[in-house]
Amino acid sequence: MQRRKLFAVALAGALATGGLAACGDSPNANKDSANKTSVDYLKIGMPNGTQTENHNPFAGTSSANALGYKWMIYEPLTQWNPVKPADPAKPWLASDVKWAADYKSADVTVRDNATWSDGQKLTADDVAYTFTLIKGNEALNQFAIPYDGITVNGNVVHVTFKSPQFVNQNKIMANTPIVPKHIWEKIADPATDINKNPIGSGPYTLKSFTQAGVVLTVRDSGYWQDLPKVKELRYTSYADNSAQTTALANGEAEWSFVFIPNYQATFVSKDPANHKIWAPGVLGIHGLYINTTIKPFDDPKLRQAMNMVINRADIFNQAEAGYFHPQIDSVTGLPAGAGDAFVAPEYKGKTLTPDVNGAKALLQGAGYKLNGSTLTDPAGKPVKITLTDPAPWSDYQTTLEIIKTNLAEIGIQATVDKANQDKWDQNVQKGDFQATMRWTNGGATPYDIYQTVMDGDMLKPIGTAAQQGNFGRFKSPEATDALKAYANATSDADRTTAMNKIQKIFVDQAPMLPVGSDNVGGAFSTKNWIGWPSDADPYAGMQPTQPYALDVVLHLKPANS
Repeated sequence: MQRRKLFAVALAGALATGGLAACGDSPNANKDSANKTSVDYLKIGMPNGTQTENHNPFAGTSSANALGYKWMIYEPLTQWNPVKPADPAKPWLASDVKWAADYKSADVTVRDNATWSDGQKLTADDVAYTFTLIKGNEALNQFAIPYDGITVNGNVVHVTFKSPQFVNQNKIMANTPIVPKHIWEKIADPATDINKNPIGSGPYTLKSFTQAGVVLTVRDSGYWQDLPKVKELRYTSYADNSAQTTALANGEAEWSFVFIPNYQATFVSKDPANHKIWAPGVLGIHGLYINTTIKPFDDPKLRQAMNMVINRADIFNQAEAGYFHPQIDSVTGLPAGAGDAFVAPEYKGKTLTPDVNGAKALLQGAGYKLNGSTLTDPAGKPVKITLTDPAPWSDYQTTLEIIKTNLAEIGIQATVDKANQDKWDQNVQKGDFQATMRWTNGGATPYDIYQTVMDGDMLKPIGTAAQQGNFGRFKSPEATDALKAYANATSDADRTTAMNKIQKIFVDQAPMLPVGSDNVGGAFSTKNWIGWPSDADPYAGMQPTQPYALDVVLHLKPANS
């Protein structure tokens, strides 16, 4: 689940902070650990179904992305912690990154002690090659970064951009897998090649692949920092959320990002001393993306009416078990708490409360007619819509069923499609859908949320993959200009002005119907491994599919040590 990302993949929903039980060890935890048999492997699971072998770190639908193991093989230049977004990123493959005051250029100093897993030295030429590869291949440029000049001077890579990159600095430095030039320059099509024998700078190499999972083994030598205590990573892709939860409960999996209904009874209670959930919140949301190229859903009045009838409280309590994706109340789509300071003055106190009668009146004024239980558009055609999400994502599937019932109240006939995950991901990226629940990217400000939904620079023709945003093909020059104004602003006042404009377009045009907020939580076990991030030490997020997952693994040590 690349989601269930930022971001990403990812995939079936982010754990919420509300309602979680305390995660302190039991008084007998240390005593118990003294009797444990030491293991040198970690079992990681994701509910993503059958996988097709693909180790391409740039391919959004690859098994490397879906299970997250790409970040154990390939590394970014820096490590950014979304739990503490205001903190500076940690140096990683780059020993230093210096941005210009206008964020239109950066000097990246590449560390001199890193090697590729085939023994060759990692150099500034590899970093420059990676940037150049992304710059020259639109399919690889998932964040639509406007790269300009890329030059090398010794161990420093000087990168310039066509516009300021204040809002993208962590995407460029902390979310770009660096690849070896001597391998990738021989690949004919880097966007589609499955990268059969991945060579990376990370501490792990590929040991085996099956459709059910992947095994990575630690490198013998040559890694630029201390090797991890975990000698083997065993990834398993389970059929669905239920199978993944069962695996966590019985110890077959030790770390996952999965929706767990009644998590106390089904997971924590099975081993209270070791079974934990940690769920730090972030600025990111989940909602219903509408394909705005399909009539009559190209009409913002229709999308507004749909937004007015969604019962978010039902979704939170029934689909998200009262904890997984906290309910969105603000009409701006911003999460309570994290987003409060950014809400425009005109929308403060304005909430998303179901209003069926108001929605009917809005539609009537826009030329729609409700004939019994059927809504017809101004052309006289019944309004029908297909809602789609991967079958294993039970929270999303329940959400779609609730939305289906909500839409029926204003005469819209909805059907729910339980898609194959890989096919769903491809269809969403290519715009081959009518409506789907999905997440947005997240960051230190709401910019990433709105950019994922409305950025014209990410707008792709139907049939062309849009890997990171504007899946609904929303076309608004005003939104694109306002997003650029925010990104290019040189003062807080200018950023506030731009953010207020962005919110007004989001509220008035309803390109995506916000439902719940996001976080970067995970379910895990301390039976064999300790050192996981926590409230006391929030050094990283907890999703095993994200770049910081490597930092988590490097922090782990045997429970009986």
